[in-house]
Amino acid sequence: MSGRARRTAVVAALGAAFVALAFGRSSVETMAPDQDRGIVTRQSLHSVDQTVDRLEALLRAKGVTLFTVVDHSGEAAKVGMRLRPTKLLIFGNPKAGTPLMLAAPSVAIDLPLKLLVWEDAQGKVWLGYNSPAYLQQRHGLPDSLLPNIAVVEALAHAAAE
Repeated sequence: MSGRARRTAVVAALGAAFVALAFGRSSVETMAPDQDRGIVTRQSLHSVDQTVDRLEALLRAKGVTLFTVVDHSGEAAKVGMRLRPTKLLIFGNPKAGTPLMLAAPSVAIDLPLKLLVWEDAQGKVWLGYNSPAYLQQRHGLPDSLLPNIAVVEALAHAAAE
């Protein structure tokens, strides 16, 4: 196995383990932020692919850069592993992110923003994201900059409906 293939297999396995650990508990499947991890989840009325398509269209309409879509389930399939549909969208806008990083450079570890879309064992589709309030508290961001990261909630709501 080549070095690249080995790295791909490791990344896919780690991604599968992360999803299993992070989203295997039913307590995560709520709209309230998980206080231990600051993750908010919202059920989508659409399939994973439809939800991702809706998010991509919303980002384009708002002029927000979509840096990439990580297809965790697709990568798992490439190494012979099965993972329910799971995709991560990574997106942002320097006009919103730069003031955050100027106020608290550590927030760069949580930027660009991310939205995870996955299907659970019952076939329900969920969106997950870092709670803006959690990120604010974690990095000591001023209240005036909260709207710069709160956009993730509006995107999740619009895509899920």
